[in-house]
Amino acid sequence: MSGSQAGIPEQGPTEQGPTEQGPVGPIVAIPVYAGVSELELGIMVTVCRLCGGEGAAITVNRSRASIVTAGGLVSTPHVLYAALPEPAALLLPGGPGALKASRDPLLRAFLSSHATLPTGASGSGLLLLGKAGVLTGREVGGPADLTDTMWGHGVQDVHPGQVWTDAQLCTTPGGFPALHAALYAAAAVWGAEAAADAARRLGTL
Repeated sequence: MSGSQAGIPEQGPTEQGPTEQGPVGPIVAIPVYAGVSELELGIMVTVCRLCGGEGAAITVNRSRASIVTAGGLVSTPHVLYAALPEPAALLLPGGPGALKASRDPLLRAFLSSHATLPTGASGSGLLLLGKAGVLTGREVGGPADLTDTMWGHGVQDVHPGQVWTDAQLCTTPGGFPALHAALYAAAAVWGAEAAADAARRLGTL
């Protein structure tokens, strides 16, 4: 199963966060870091907003200091981990900064404590889950060049270059296939119909 490249807007991260009154519905948390892929992040934020409206996707980091994405855009995380409302799902975009980010003990603790949530991870975003110790016994897809690395994280099986869903986890290659991870999380939070409508509005069906 491969990701569609049709009609996906190449949007980068956005500074718009939850309203001052806080989110009015369920939220999807998206950990961000220096060197995150703005394409994968933009796809994830867009899908969540199409399904849940403004404030449906909240970017989170250990600091609210601005970060520089893989493409050189500057973005400010919406909240600190300590201020994050309880999320209904997680999305983990990849990027060249993922390996360094995966060593952050605060991020690892966050992912470990939310391991039972519906989660979508694209590209090198799988490294965040691997370092957090939550891939043991799981089947994963993802980038072919991370196959050996994934085996080192105790996975049950690896499906290189594929989109793969195992229980509450959807893993995809990087780039446009991140759409599948985003739609998986959206369906888990807002329902399959809302996710399908988002896909149609993005021109992928």
